[in-house]
Formats: sequence, C-alpha cells, structure tokens
Amino acid sequence: MSRRQAREAALQALFQLDLNQAETEEQQGMYETLAIDTALSESEKMSAHDRDYVKTLVHGTRANLAAIDALISESSKDWKIERMAVVDRNLVRIAIFEIKFSEEKLTPNIAINEAVELAKKYGTDDSSRYVNGILGAMMKLAH
Repeated sequence: MSRRQAREAALQALFQLDLNQAETEEQQGMYETLAIDTALSESEKMSAHDRDYVKTLVHGTRANLAAIDALISESSKDWKIERMAVVDRNLVRIAIFEIKFSEEKLTPNIAINEAVELAKKYGTDDSSRYVNGILGAMMKLAH
C-alpha cells in the first residue's frame, strides 16, 4: 500500500463529509468516523501506518478547514470555493494540509504532483490543470 492509496481513501471520506454537513460538533465527529470507516472498508488491504495516515489527513484537513479554505480563496480569486467541483476542492484541501499544516510536512512539489495525479484519476478532464493552477498560485503567493 502507499501514501497515494491513503490519499484516495481520505479523498473519499472528505468528499462524503463535504456533501453531508453536520449541524453539531457531536454529529461532525460521528460523520467523520463513519466516513473514514467507510473509506477504509472499501480500500484493499492497507497497512496500519497508511490507515493512520488516512485519519491524519481527514482529521487534520477538517480541523484546519477555515484556514485552508482562506488560502484557496486567496489563490482562486475568480472562482468561489463553493463553485469548485467537490473532488477538486478536496484534493486541493488535502494538498494544502500536507504542505502547510501536517506535522510531517510534504515538499510542495510532491503534494502538488500527488493532487494532480489524483485529479486525473477522479476529476474531470480539466481537474488536473485546475488543481495544479490553484496550488501553483498559492505557492507563488507564499514566496
């Protein structure tokens, strides 16, 4: 198993959570657990380390959602976050979490490449260019 498969499972969980908004913190916690469990149950045999990484990605992305979405909004001035495709939005969120907020920060090029590859697999024909553009713009703003 690989980190990419962990990202795929995290994407699945975040996609599900994006479409099912919780009204209370208790509901949010239950939804997160259910979404992660569902994503993990659909993944082939995944190591304990990769399973933990799925949880880290989902919990970390959700915990930093306001800051992550603010960074996305800065980098995509012409496109409101609510109008982004759900897959694209969550791939960008995962990449930003891995670059900016994770304890085990990824090199931006690796995180961007991973997001682009997953966009090619799960998004539309335009998703990979869109994801690359937003993350590239965000990295330019950071320098």
